[in-house]
Parts: sequence; C-alpha cells; structure tokens
Amino acid sequence: MKKAGLGLLAGIAIMGGADRAEAKWLRADTDNFIIYSEGSEKSLRDFADKLERFDATLSLRFGILRVKEPNRLTIYLVERSEDAGRLTAGRLGPSIAGFYSPDPEGSFAVSNRESTVIKGTPEWQQTLFHEYGHHFMRRYLPAAFPAWFIEGFAEYYSTTDFTKDGKAEIGKPPYGRAYGLLEMPKIPAETLLFQRPGTMRNSGQMDVYYGRAWLLTHMLYSSATRSGQLGAYLGAINKGVEAKKAATDAFGDLAQLDRDLNAYLKQRLSYRTTGEPIAVSATVTITPLSPADDAMLPLQLERKSASGDEERLSKVRDGLAKLAAQYPGDADVWYELAMAEWDRGKEKRDPGAARASVDKALALDPKHVRANVLLGRIMLDALREKADPSAADWNAARKPIILANQANPDDPVPLLAYFQSFAPQGREPPSIAVDGLARAFELAPENGEARINYAFALANRGKFDRAIALAKSIAYDPHGNGDGPALLDQLEAMKAKSEGKAAADDESAD
Repeated sequence: MKKAGLGLLAGIAIMGGADRAEAKWLRADTDNFIIYSEGSEKSLRDFADKLERFDATLSLRFGILRVKEPNRLTIYLVERSEDAGRLTAGRLGPSIAGFYSPDPEGSFAVSNRESTVIKGTPEWQQTLFHEYGHHFMRRYLPAAFPAWFIEGFAEYYSTTDFTKDGKAEIGKPPYGRAYGLLEMPKIPAETLLFQRPGTMRNSGQMDVYYGRAWLLTHMLYSSATRSGQLGAYLGAINKGVEAKKAATDAFGDLAQLDRDLNAYLKQRLSYRTTGEPIAVSATVTITPLSPADDAMLPLQLERKSASGDEERLSKVRDGLAKLAAQYPGDADVWYELAMAEWDRGKEKRDPGAARASVDKALALDPKHVRANVLLGRIMLDALREKADPSAADWNAARKPIILANQANPDDPVPLLAYFQSFAPQGREPPSIAVDGLARAFELAPENGEARINYAFALANRGKFDRAIALAKSIAYDPHGNGDGPALLDQLEAMKAKSEGKAAADDESAD
C-alpha cells in the first residue's frame, strides 16, 4: 500500500478549456461502451482506453468474468460541466458535473470534457468514474446496498488512476471533497448510515454526505481493526436484518464508529496499486457521425434528459421537425421526432403525429428496432380507447414488438415491451413473455422498470424471496423516486398472504 496525505485544500489547476473539433460529434465503439464526444479523435481514443481499463479494474476487483457486452452503456461527453448540469434542470441537485441514468430506453451517462485537474486527476475522469461506478454496481453486483454505501462505493473508485505502465491505483483521496470533509459540520456516522442523501437541504450538505460516505467506505475497506465488518453488515442487510441492528452487530457502538471515523480523517490514508498492469484487449473504433446524426444527437440527448418536462420536449420536438424536413430520408430522425412527441405524456401528446412520424421511420427502415417498439406501444395505447378490442387486435399490436425482438434479440427494450403488452389486455402474461422479461432483466439489471416487473412476475409464481431480494435494491437506491419502500412492502404483504393461506389450507386439511 502507498500513503496519500489529506492536505485536501491544496491547489486545483485549470489546464485550459475543453478541446473542440468544430463541434462535430465523433462516436467511439469499444467492447463495453458507445461514446459520443465533440472533442478530438485522439482525446476520445485516450478516454475510451482509460474507461475500458477502469472497467477491467472493477471486473478484476470483484472477480467478474467479462465478455463483450451485448447491451453497451452509452456515454455522452459534453463540453462543460455546466452543460451536464443544465441537462438535469436541477433535478439532481446543484453543481452537477455529470450524471447516470438507468433509463428504460437504455442506460446512459453524461460527463464533461473540462480539463480541470485536482491533484493530477482530471475532474471529468472522477465524475465519469463515479457515475460508471453506479452502473457497474447496478449491473454486475447482485445485492441490495444502503444509500450511503452506494455513494461511498462510487466515490471510492472515482479516484482510480493508472501508472504509466497501466497499473491501477485505487483508493486515493477525492480532493474535490476537501472543503466538505475538513471545513463543514460533520455528519455523525449514525446519521450517515440511515439518512438518504435526497433529504439534504443544500449542496454543502450533499458535499459533506458524499465525503463522509467515501471516508467510511475507505476506512471499512482499509482499516485492519475493522476488517470483515463491511461484508458482515451488507450480508445482514441482504438477509433481511433491520438496518440499525445490522449496523450495530457489524460495527459495534455507532458513537465509537464516529470517533474512529473522525480520527481516520487525520491519518495518512493508504491506497492500493495493483501488482500487474490492467490488461485491456478492447479495440476502439472511432467514426464521425453523418450530418443528420451530428445535428440530431444534441436533440436526442436533450430528449432523453428531459424526464417528462413537457416544455423542453416541445422544443426538442420542434427542432426535430425542422431536422426531419432537412433530412427526410433518415429513419433515425423520424424515430426521434416520434419519441419526442410520445414522451410529452398522455395529456399533451398528439398520438396521430407520433404515429405518422414512426410510420415514416419504418417506411425507410422496416427493421428499425426502437421504431417498431414505439409503433407497438402506440397501437396498444389506442386499444385502451377502443370499446371492445378483440384478441386479434391485441395480437396485431404486438406484431411490431415481436419484429423488433427478431431484429435484435439482445435488446432488452422489445422483451420488456412484449411482457408489458398483456397488462392493458387484462391477460396474464404467458410463460414466453415471462421468460423474455427474465432475459431483459439479465441484459439490463440496472433498469428499475424491468427489475420491478420481474420481481412481481416472480412473486406471482410464488418465488417471493427472490422477488423481495430484487426489490430491496430499488428500496435502498438514493437516486430512486421514493416508490421503492412501498413496492417492497407490497411484495412482503403478498408473501405473508401466501404463507397465511398455505397455513390455513394445512390446518383445514388436518
């Protein structure tokens, strides 16, 4: 181990603005990522190499055997941190320099290309590594984690860097958290363990929370006197032990944990360097976007980030309508226009306009996967308004979704859409639909919508323990919408009812 001092208030160097390449977007394809950036080809290639090396580091650390990812994470690199913050429109708090969205349409992350350097590590790198830490945890670590550890884990690995020969340095201090760690009022360990970050009132408190979560994670990973405690604590939580009991059983007196945490902050903290260079075999392919795609991509990112904001979506729709007039032969542009209209929501959208746009997309590309899924959803929605739709009507609405799955069996979106198509019909999904949902969850376990649907599908088949385990990760997620605990309660109530019925049946039989 090496030691790193926590003279965290040391200077921050600004190395100049983000590089520009006449605002033309480039696309980098690797085994595990699709990356879009307006920067130079060299900077994008370096970035892609480093991100693959980081992914390989996490995979090695957690013993995950990785193969080429069929459902890759998409990353957008915007020019400035404030551009990333603007995309969230304040939903994720102030001073956001990047974010991660496990979107049902496909997970994506946003970071920036500013060259701010904190103690030798670019801030954009820490931002993206933090966000990718969330993705990695959701997709590859099948357990429920408390909110503080979700953020502490992401912060701990966000400062990972690499030596010139490719060895990973893990556990360095997050110097950007300097002020919050040293100057702001400290959050007691007991509060940290049980308070959700969404309850913080301002950016200063959030900064303290992230810093303290990192510090506790670092101490539990590194302190010999507390070896094994983190594993015991997380294991207890996943076995259903109440949160405070799990914490006190693992850590002992929580007031003493807080005193130890404060003392740990004053030490020279260790970080680890891997014994061997982290091998990366991925090939990076970089291609420029077509003029239509280049113009469309910022509008696509705005649409995906708008999160139901009708005013923003209307502006995106109008911009895409102009683009469709300019590039009438581009199926992707017509699809994006249809999605922008559809995403405005049931009260505001024009279903006819969405249908007309998606029909144009499919006339140009009949096997367009996402356009076929959207067509199926539009047709299913229309059947809700029909007086007495027949089984043939429902089957016709599912046909585009089936075609989408045939066009790309490794896309989880058609699989989830097919499963969900039976609810509006009032019909129990057949086994093939449940099997498809299981595959969708396997491809994108970070997708909360797929996870919840799969949890209830399992519960309906009597597999309550597995269903509850899946729901716990939603309940604890600090980035969730708050519905997680209620969904978990519903599943536990289903289990209790089933067990009560079974007990009553046994008693009746006796």
